[in-house]
Amino acid sequence: MAKGKGRGPTPKAEDRHWHGKRQKARAVKNAKRTGTPTVGPSGRKTAAPDRARPARPAGARRANGEVPELVTGRNPVVEALRAGVPGTALYVTSGTDERVRESIQLAADRNIPLLETGKNELDRLTDGAVHQGIALQVRPYRYAHPDDLLKGAAPLIVAVDGITDPRNLGAIVRSASAFGASGVVVPERRAAGVTAGAWKTSAGTLANVPVAQATNLTRQLKAYQKAGCFVAGLDARGGVTVADLEVAAGPFVLVVGSEGKGLGRLVADTCDMLVTIPMPGTAESLNAGVAAGIALYEVSRRR
Repeated sequence: MAKGKGRGPTPKAEDRHWHGKRQKARAVKNAKRTGTPTVGPSGRKTAAPDRARPARPAGARRANGEVPELVTGRNPVVEALRAGVPGTALYVTSGTDERVRESIQLAADRNIPLLETGKNELDRLTDGAVHQGIALQVRPYRYAHPDDLLKGAAPLIVAVDGITDPRNLGAIVRSASAFGASGVVVPERRAAGVTAGAWKTSAGTLANVPVAQATNLTRQLKAYQKAGCFVAGLDARGGVTVADLEVAAGPFVLVVGSEGKGLGRLVADTCDMLVTIPMPGTAESLNAGVAAGIALYEVSRRR
């Protein structure tokens, strides 16, 4: 997208030239939505879970960014440090293993405090997780407010509906960064948050792309519409391909469905339009992170 002078504040929805197209798109969408829904940009989880599971400090209710998260185990910890996951402390009981020594060196290079501790103390801190004598405490993530993503005259926002795998969220954030999105919105409940797994998959782009939490995703999408954004949901039921989205040149919100169920009914009903990715091959669906990347590439061509 060529850079130039700013085009001023975002006009109201009714003042934009595609306001009539939105009404027409809704009518087309309602006509298309008949029969049994099929899964759109979803797919199986391809990555195997870490053998040593991420843990939380004892007493922590939920690893959703409100409390520090602990990554435990020699392989998970060294991989997290290699990926630039923001750590605040490295707990170690012994430095004899090669992976532990590398973790200590990586932490020292990034000025992450090294805390020597006993096995019993680390057992308590990790709440019984298999830690193999090492744990990395990850800084709590500070979520942005959804309204903070309405930057410039033509913001591009990615909203995710029920993504439960942090690795998929990290992949979506990475694509959002590559194609110039203003940020990503996630539901506050029953969805993946910014964890160490998301940090690792995002390849560090979470440091530059804000993620906001919405108490109610449907209500937030309606708020974006009132602010002048066109909201398109990525779904196999869509009557328009992502390559034909002319309205993507303006203020735009792309909604990506969950790994297994696609878009929820209320979210799909709220979207101005449902769009699809043509797949002439034999695959019936795409992983949510892959689908988001393809769609964002097509959107960026319009911008």
